[in-house]
Amino acid sequence: MTPARLAAKPVPELVLRAGAVRSGERMVPDEVPIAFSYGGTTHAVMMATPADLEDFAVGFSLTEGIIADPAEIVGIEVVDEGRGIDVQVTLADPVADALRARRRHMAGPVGCGLCGIESIDQALRPVRSVRGGGLRLRSREVAEAVRALGDAQSINRVTHAVHGAGFCVPGKGLVAIREDVGRHNALDKLCGAVVKAGYRGEDGVVAVTSRLSVEMVQKAASLGSSFLLAVSAPTLLAIETAEKAGMTLVAVVRGEDFEIFTHADRILSPGAVADVA
Repeated sequence: MTPARLAAKPVPELVLRAGAVRSGERMVPDEVPIAFSYGGTTHAVMMATPADLEDFAVGFSLTEGIIADPAEIVGIEVVDEGRGIDVQVTLADPVADALRARRRHMAGPVGCGLCGIESIDQALRPVRSVRGGGLRLRSREVAEAVRALGDAQSINRVTHAVHGAGFCVPGKGLVAIREDVGRHNALDKLCGAVVKAGYRGEDGVVAVTSRLSVEMVQKAASLGSSFLLAVSAPTLLAIETAEKAGMTLVAVVRGEDFEIFTHADRILSPGAVADVA
């Protein structure tokens, strides 16, 4: 078994404070190329924090539409190749066949070879509807979810340089958290952790420390959560996508102050819908 790399490491630095210079040390997150290989063929490579890579593989496979259920993954092997890490995923035969067919379809001539109609369609793919389920949140639960995420970020506590994604279940609190230098990676890792732990996306709330782009909405919808909370602001396309999917998008969360952009009826607050006891 390949030994795991450290998610963060100390590095020397020079610190300038009040006009004086001193030697110091800072913890910084590691960032390495992570490749996902299916059936011996590399499918994607991204820069990421080398932690929770099995969760990353499951979540990435799910949010990218490669699998519909974690049971479709037969095995995962993490291989450290020195300059980077290869996460080798073995799929059940029918799913592996479907992925090979998908690759053949995408391999045709499409202009530059990296973009084209297929790539645009994939980027703007319809998202799963999350209108089902009766989950509602009190306004204070929104603040508690984001606060709990910040408090639980162990890597960010020492580096101040990574994003976090958390899953909160009303009555249980924060049940999963994952961190990464990439906001998309953190959310993929979280999705993997949540489904591996046996939780249903519709039973909880996804909270992130980043801005809300359309990819974040797509990934949260793949998990099945009808809530996406963030400390930063959303993009226009994220709002439009969340509206169509039936997702409640809450952003710019600052303590108990926040802004609701879609499906505000799920937030129970004295200023909107009557709070419940």
